[in-house]
Amino acid sequence: MGPDGSFPFFSAEKRGMTRLAPFSWRKLQAAHETRVRQWTDPHQARTARCEKHPVYDFLFTYYSFRPTWLRRWHPGPEFILAGADAEEFLRWPEYRQTAEGVAVDASQLREHRRESVQHIRNLLKATQARPAFYGCFGLHEWAMVYQQTSDEIRHNAYPLRFPSDKIAGIVEENPICCTHYDAFRFFTAPARPLNRHQLTRESVSGLEQRGCLHANMDLYKWAFKLSPFTPSELVADCFELARDIREIDMRASPYDLSALGFSAIPVETAQGRADYEQHQREFAARSEPLRARLVSVCDWLL
Repeated sequence: MGPDGSFPFFSAEKRGMTRLAPFSWRKLQAAHETRVRQWTDPHQARTARCEKHPVYDFLFTYYSFRPTWLRRWHPGPEFILAGADAEEFLRWPEYRQTAEGVAVDASQLREHRRESVQHIRNLLKATQARPAFYGCFGLHEWAMVYQQTSDEIRHNAYPLRFPSDKIAGIVEENPICCTHYDAFRFFTAPARPLNRHQLTRESVSGLEQRGCLHANMDLYKWAFKLSPFTPSELVADCFELARDIREIDMRASPYDLSALGFSAIPVETAQGRADYEQHQREFAARSEPLRARLVSVCDWLL
């Protein structure tokens, strides 16, 4: 620790960093923006038309990370940026100028954020260690419309695949075993007692597991909450996973989204449940390296 109480900012060589010439990092920056604009541009165009999308809006409304922020490129802890142009990154307090160039500096992590990083790491590690569970079959979305009137249903611009009494029967006849609090809290009041777990905010770290679609979607949330220390490539990878999961999540829901080109995964049938479980397993496998990379970012920061 330095005389002023701060941690010394080690050289690129000591930190095992790669120094990027201006041409190299500008190329990475442009590639990142091109990649994410395939997702942000359509969303912003719909917003300008006051048009809602029941599948993709979730990624920009529930996850409150603006499209402009998603488009911004940050190198992460592995790179140091050379050249005068790199000074543009100094507008963020997490960056520092050194003899080698500009880079993010873990010593700039403020104390209130340090507690948040520790919480994120603990949750990620607990989720890694817990066996995956594949028996929920997406019924959380059904529990969110259980015994609701047509006016109360969130996406009521689109029809349901069954009348309300049939949906109620499916919810009541199948075990509801959601382990994700941020899904459970959107259950209707009559549906909550039907869940195997009566979840609370305090119970999150004790139940979160990697077979859960929403736990894997939330990797995007943890990635952007660690920004700008998170490499933007990793944020985009987590966003892409969340987007793919959101499609399956809504295809397995009681909504009929065929008008938007989404075929239903009929989880009310044995074949539909098998298909849903296969998607769960694939997403769990895709999530693991992303979760591990996020833990590494947390470890570096802490």
